[in-house]
Amino acid sequence: MPQTVLLAEDDRAIRHALERALTLEGYAVTAVADGVEALAQAHKTPPDVLLLDVMMPGIDGLQVCRVLRAEGNRTPILMLTALVETADRIAGLDAGADDYVVKPFDVEEVFARLRALLRRTLPVPAGASGTGGGSDSVRADVQISDRQVEAAGIRMDLQARRAWRGKRELELTRTEFELLELLVRNAGIVLDHSTIYDRIWGYDFGPGSKNLAVYVGYLRRKLDEPGAPQLIHTVRGVGYVLRED
Repeated sequence: MPQTVLLAEDDRAIRHALERALTLEGYAVTAVADGVEALAQAHKTPPDVLLLDVMMPGIDGLQVCRVLRAEGNRTPILMLTALVETADRIAGLDAGADDYVVKPFDVEEVFARLRALLRRTLPVPAGASGTGGGSDSVRADVQISDRQVEAAGIRMDLQARRAWRGKRELELTRTEFELLELLVRNAGIVLDHSTIYDRIWGYDFGPGSKNLAVYVGYLRRKLDEPGAPQLIHTVRGVGYVLRED
């Protein structure tokens, strides 16, 4: 069965071009012109992934994200946006989007990001772990079972897709959950940028990309607590590590 894509884009030329390209790529595509139609179609026939333009008349892409996430819908969402400022990207993540592509875009990049999002909907293999970088990395006390992973005061229920710091539950997007899981599984080990990109997105965006930094920054905002130690640390020139210190 082909994987299904719900595409919402108000620009007719872009919508038709993307619909054709995705169909030729093997996806079953439903294309709509605005947010109202997108919500109606998502409720009627839930897709495997949503591809949403940010700027649409009436209900825009961000509002579609908020509504679906408020309903508990965790379908992966890839945003199409002409807004390139970091604050705009954060707004999209805050609304519940998992990833974004900036216009004008290469359709191959859209394909790659869709593949990465859909790949992450597969069950996480028990005992899977990341690859560390740096000779002085030391694995922290990590508890892993078929259902849960726990380290540095973070507990994650992999089947329910829920996470807590102490007793406080964290509200995470799909990408944030996957990134946190990778860090928790490898607590105490420095993960380099290329390893994180490969595990989370399926490909490396290149040295000039700020994509990972944006997600790490947003995850920190949800994890950090007044008076509590910071958990995600930057190792300059290498990557990131999760540890309590």
